[in-house]
Amino acid sequence: MLNATLKSLLSRKFRLILSGLAVVLAVMFVSGAMVIRDTLDRSLNAQFAGAYDDIALQVSLAPTMDTATGDAAAVVPPVDAAAVDRVSKIAGVGSATGLVKAEGARAVGKDGKVVPSTGGPRYGESWRGESKLISLRAGHEPRTDTEVVINAGLAKKGGFAVGDRIGVLTHEPQRTFTVAGVFGYSLDRDSVGGEQTVAFTAPVAQELMIGKAGGFTGIGVAPASGASVASVKTALAKELGEGFEVNTGTELAKKASDTSRGVLSLMNQVLLGFAAVSVLVGIFLIVNTFSIIIAQRLRELALMRALGASRGQMIRSVLVESFVVGLVSSALGLAAGIGIGALGADLLAGAIDGLKVASLGVPASAVVTAFTVGILVTMLSALFPAMRAAKVAPIAVIRAAAAPEGKGRKQTWTGSILLGLGVVLLALGLFGSGGIPPILTGVLLAFVGIALLTPLISRPSVWALGALFSRSLPGQLGRRNSARNPRRTAVTASAMMIGVALVTALSTVASSSEDSINNDISHNLKADLVAFGTGDTAASATIDPGALARAAQLPGVKNIAAAMYDSGTVSKEVQGVSSWQDWATAREVLGLRVHDGSIDAVGSGTVVMNAATAKTRGAKVGESLTVQLQRGEPRTYKVAGIFEDTALANGLIVPWADAEAGFGSKLPTQAFFQLRDGTPVAGVQAQIEDLLKGSPEVALSTRAQVIEKFSSGFAMMLTVVQVLLGVAMLIAVLGIINTLALSILERTKEMGALRAIGLSRGQTVRMIMTESVVISLFGAVLGIVVGGVLGLAMAHAMKDQGVSELSLPWSQMLAYLIGAGVVGVIASIAPARRGARLNVLTAISQA
Repeated sequence: MLNATLKSLLSRKFRLILSGLAVVLAVMFVSGAMVIRDTLDRSLNAQFAGAYDDIALQVSLAPTMDTATGDAAAVVPPVDAAAVDRVSKIAGVGSATGLVKAEGARAVGKDGKVVPSTGGPRYGESWRGESKLISLRAGHEPRTDTEVVINAGLAKKGGFAVGDRIGVLTHEPQRTFTVAGVFGYSLDRDSVGGEQTVAFTAPVAQELMIGKAGGFTGIGVAPASGASVASVKTALAKELGEGFEVNTGTELAKKASDTSRGVLSLMNQVLLGFAAVSVLVGIFLIVNTFSIIIAQRLRELALMRALGASRGQMIRSVLVESFVVGLVSSALGLAAGIGIGALGADLLAGAIDGLKVASLGVPASAVVTAFTVGILVTMLSALFPAMRAAKVAPIAVIRAAAAPEGKGRKQTWTGSILLGLGVVLLALGLFGSGGIPPILTGVLLAFVGIALLTPLISRPSVWALGALFSRSLPGQLGRRNSARNPRRTAVTASAMMIGVALVTALSTVASSSEDSINNDISHNLKADLVAFGTGDTAASATIDPGALARAAQLPGVKNIAAAMYDSGTVSKEVQGVSSWQDWATAREVLGLRVHDGSIDAVGSGTVVMNAATAKTRGAKVGESLTVQLQRGEPRTYKVAGIFEDTALANGLIVPWADAEAGFGSKLPTQAFFQLRDGTPVAGVQAQIEDLLKGSPEVALSTRAQVIEKFSSGFAMMLTVVQVLLGVAMLIAVLGIINTLALSILERTKEMGALRAIGLSRGQTVRMIMTESVVISLFGAVLGIVVGGVLGLAMAHAMKDQGVSELSLPWSQMLAYLIGAGVVGVIASIAPARRGARLNVLTAISQA
């Protein structure tokens, strides 16, 4: 039986190649993601190795929050000189030195703009002298409060040399310094992980980076002679208690390297998303392939049953074939994944200046996962066709044709149950409190259920679509061919349906979100100009308050609403917190509407919030909330009012005085300018832009430009979605090609007869092309309908996130239909050529 199976497999090896390609793609994405992560993990570890060689141990206060909202780093509370003295007296400590090092020092280049990021954080620190890690390459240490030294990576990126003037943005307005020196790191590194560092004198670093004279972000500890680092660390942790953190230089290096892994994580998620789509679509392709092959081998299988093969042997025979296909496909996919991983690691490393890719890493997990995914997906996909093969009766050997398709009642019931479960899980995730897991599970079950139910509508749908091409004889024949086997057509179209449904759903969410924001800005925003952060420093962008004060004196300016944004812990959860310098002006400029309580003022001890935040927190007017800001102690506030959701203001809004004392930055991060009636916008815009030259991280935009910028963000999201669609359509092409190729083999005698009675080669090509296009369009139409419904449901469930408008992306959906038609044409080329070249006499004479 094994010999017969292997011979059968070898005789049909080309029929299984296309289904194997789907497995290759899935395995490639999975293993590629793992190779990229492993390679860059080791590369980053090597890059940051020794980054804190000049520090044996460091003591610091624990941050008030575990994480910060957005890209801004959490503020580390400062320690004072008394803490340094206390640490120096602990047993085993040889010396203790106060250090200042924090993120947030952004260098301003000679063009007046912030020097672009090189992939790492931007540090401001106190110069602590040369060591085995740091050495001056030019100039000297900062000797006065107007001098700084910078690392070589920043010097090269910004074109700075000793003696140049350099602007530095921190939590204070821009200050200008003289570059006194340029330093580098051991192993001839210009930077460590792409960081940019500006080193000040200690007093200036304390003022600009932590806002506290005599304060330090940490204490560098050197063990006494004969004391080990581990023993001193234990002693420090015991003596200082839970409020302090004690880290070795190695641990600090690891924390620093973790800040550079954001792009890596994003790339992994994208690749794994493509892998999930490839696996899901590939399943339908493999199921269809084995179903068609088994239908074509009906007499052969019946003969084997007649010769004594058991049902178990028949199932094992098909599973052995699928195992071989999965094994070969997994090996090819792993090889392709390693190549994708090497290319991806090089590209991502190029985004971080100075990062050198370590030797290519292929973790054991990548190999195991590749073969597990590839083989399991293939064998599970072939299981149902295998069970169908086992049901072939020995008497079928004497029949001239395959038995007609069954009614598929089991498939219908199974599909109905899976679709029902999927809808329930989707509802729990979208409208309940289940979160992401039930949504993903619901989508998967719904897709499988719909695919199983598709044969019910396959014949009438394909017949209706085929009417578009039935004016000619080849069109009529292609229409009939696509409708003759509803189950096969449905499975083939399902591959297209899944891909189109996914991207249609995402496009619908993006379209609804974009329309909601645009509508919100158009109807509620009273400001004519808006200043907000741009580029890679948008999260930490600041505006000089002096510039805003001068702008308020301009003749055409009526109101200015300035805001600060940060993160805070509310009810033990981190969330966005904001504050407005003049809340009454902000209410008018932003067009805020009351939802509950009073939003007239944000006075001492009170807060207001938007409706979605109140719902998430379960907060009501009059209740008390405990809020921990980045700086200072926890504060208790009373909820004064709740306003309607808007894209212009959300989260918790605290008094301005508390924000100045507790936020990480004391400077405004956004400003809204309302002009007097009849004032030309262009003239005032030029004047305000001139005043904002000292705030190079922000850009001044008109209301129309604000809408355009929001739209460009959604356009980027849609670009990723289109790539996802490309992957799905590639596999769909393979599925249609495979189905048509196997179908032509199945209908060889029929096609020979058509050719014999006068069907030309060109008509044969058009007949097969029509069949392909109809199947492809059927999958696309079904995908658009399913995806549109799913997308609208998701958008409706995002009402608390500010999605107030439900809209369908009509232009994208039309593009998907056109793309599906093109896919159908492309997929038909190879099978059509094969069908047109059939030898008429040979085809007719086949048994």
